[in-house]
Amino acid sequence: MTKKSLSEVDICDRYITPAIDAAGWKKSQIRREYGFTDGQIIVRGQLTTRGKRKRADYLLFYPQNQPIAVIEAKDNKHSLGAGMQQALGYAETLQVPFVFSSNGDGFLLHDRSGTYPQVEQALALEVFPSPDELWQRYRQSQGLLGVDEALLTSPYYFEIGGKKPRYYQQLAINQTLAAIAKGQKRCLLVMATGAGKTYTVFNIIWRLWKKRVVKRVLFLADRNALVDQTITNDFRPFGQVMTKLTRKLVDDNGKIDTSYEVYLGIYQAIIGQEGQEDLYSKFPADFFDLIVIDECHRGSAAEDSNWRQVLDYFTSATQLGLTATPKETQYVSNIDYFGEPIYTYSLRQGIEDGFLAPFRRVQVQLDKDIEGWIPDANEVDDQGQLIEQREYNLRDFDRNIVFDQRTQAVAEYVSEFLHQGDPMRKTIVFCEDIDHAERMRQAFVNVAVNRPLVEQDRRYVMRVTGDDKEGKAQLDHFINPKEDYPVITTTSKLMTTGVDAQTCHVIVLDRRIQSMTEFKQIVGRGTRLRPDFGKNFFTIIDFRNATALFNDEDWDGPPIQDEQFGVGPSSAQSEPRDVTLDPAFDDGSAERVKYQVGRQEFMVARERVSYYDKEGKLTTESLKDYNRRTINEAYQSLDRFLGKWNKADRKSAILEELQSHGVMVEALAKQVGAEYDLFDLICHVAFDQPPKTRRERANQVRKRDVFTQYGETARAVLEGLLEKYADQGVVSMEDAKVLQLEPFAQLGTPVELLKQFGGKKQYRAAVSELARMLYDDESASPGA
Repeated sequence: MTKKSLSEVDICDRYITPAIDAAGWKKSQIRREYGFTDGQIIVRGQLTTRGKRKRADYLLFYPQNQPIAVIEAKDNKHSLGAGMQQALGYAETLQVPFVFSSNGDGFLLHDRSGTYPQVEQALALEVFPSPDELWQRYRQSQGLLGVDEALLTSPYYFEIGGKKPRYYQQLAINQTLAAIAKGQKRCLLVMATGAGKTYTVFNIIWRLWKKRVVKRVLFLADRNALVDQTITNDFRPFGQVMTKLTRKLVDDNGKIDTSYEVYLGIYQAIIGQEGQEDLYSKFPADFFDLIVIDECHRGSAAEDSNWRQVLDYFTSATQLGLTATPKETQYVSNIDYFGEPIYTYSLRQGIEDGFLAPFRRVQVQLDKDIEGWIPDANEVDDQGQLIEQREYNLRDFDRNIVFDQRTQAVAEYVSEFLHQGDPMRKTIVFCEDIDHAERMRQAFVNVAVNRPLVEQDRRYVMRVTGDDKEGKAQLDHFINPKEDYPVITTTSKLMTTGVDAQTCHVIVLDRRIQSMTEFKQIVGRGTRLRPDFGKNFFTIIDFRNATALFNDEDWDGPPIQDEQFGVGPSSAQSEPRDVTLDPAFDDGSAERVKYQVGRQEFMVARERVSYYDKEGKLTTESLKDYNRRTINEAYQSLDRFLGKWNKADRKSAILEELQSHGVMVEALAKQVGAEYDLFDLICHVAFDQPPKTRRERANQVRKRDVFTQYGETARAVLEGLLEKYADQGVVSMEDAKVLQLEPFAQLGTPVELLKQFGGKKQYRAAVSELARMLYDDESASPGA
């Protein structure tokens, strides 16, 4: 057997792995077939499929938590550098400095660290770099030669059966620790909602704390529920050294308990409200070594913010800001305070990696939303108020003028949407204010299809706003995946942020949203994946054209400081309010004239469905067009598809390949017909070939009388396989376990049946020949 006849796996086993081992790499430092994404979820209609996972042939670690080299292997028919471009793509995502390609003859090294004389150079197998060489070069490139190596190589928190950091969490942790090790006092981490910010920061704190780089930590959040959840879940390993910072820690003499090492609290309690004295100044100013500010976009960066006084008091501490949506306006800048983000993991990247839920957008326009509404001369509203004579448009609806039938039309549309699938899908409806949220609740209750569910449990529809204790009390039940109720929640501001609604399937926008920060936060309510609860994507139903913000270049781009920041007044009082700081507040308290008009009818005039595609853009592409395009991208032409099909030893390999490209094979069968096999589905949908049913193809083979060379039992087996194909398709015919099933079990054991063909090899050859004959007809040619 020559080297060029070896498979890629053989090349790895015989040449690449021995070369790595000989260079001094330990088994614990080498990961083979390292998958680091889950594969993007593609949505069309109610159907989903996963794309291919990104998987590096080798990923090399120095400490077990720091990847420093990636190797892409190819068989020996390829050139030495054939895998380099693929490896560079992986290296860019993983932010790995050293990249190798190999075909078993040697290695091609691409240096991203800037420490080698050349960017690329060929290396013999026997001179692959040692772990220490690459680690020293990495430290040199990052300016880490003079910092504490023990911190850089320290392990994450680990427990059997527990979570392990994903690749982007590793990057966020390692890069933050490196920045702190180099003396950076203010750091900013930007990670999309659902990406695991709290788990990430726990590991940062854990490693700093275990190495005694920091001894006392303050974690600041803005909701009690978030603090309690953090203590119970991600921060649980801190155990007895951790406490919640409340007034219970203050004794009768006004002294605060300083015996703990990790304190968690909410800003409102620490600052003191309604005449209460603050808690933070009861600690010495140098008491904390590290302060973590969760949701730091919510005011901590404003110079005159009440929250900033806590940060200014503990100015000697390292301060780490966490947010999914850094705030950059003319008046407030996270970047000005914390500096450029240490690491950013965007929603687009999370969706592309398959760690966050993709979404589909349903844009709904009602007739009067488009046309506007003008009252008749001297027209009065339902309360007898004279309506100001002017045109009222979508900006006015539910703020200056209320149309009850519009509210009912929205509730009817959303209810119908829910009942087309599972009516128990958790839904958040964002309204203009508290009054609108209450009217919307009533409208949902009065939709006919909802009545049985409301009668079964009154919590099917709940208003959750800052002024309603009953509704707020249900918030924890709504965010608990194991709780069925509430299902539909109407709100204004309260559920905009800080609500970890993991199983929220539907977000309804029936309010104007002018702040990109707030818009991102609202979309973030749906981005968590929970396939164990049937949630693989979420739907945004937009009645106010709020999702036009998706077209803004700031939607999912890197945070950039506003050019006008620092020009003119610096007071945060000038900053337009978007997301409330106080969870008890919910817009609607301001006095304004509202007309109420119950007689005006509203109808759905337009609706448009779009999907988040592989390129991070919203597309209106249909399921049929999506499958056609995706298949064509995979095979380019009918000839190439036929060549691949005929060369495949197992047709199931084609099925797996199609699924890895994101083709919705199940949908193809529904689109063309369940009686067609995979081959005909592909040829028809992608290349416009007339399809033949499986039964038609099976009968064509029978007419040729091609089994005469076999004995009676072998012919019966092949006839049985042909019938299996007609019923279930070629993949079932190839299944190795098929001989254990009826009718084959009546003919003999699998071993006995294989002997009828002369052995396993001959049996497989007979099945392959049968598969070839099934598709060996005029319909398989481009000219048919």
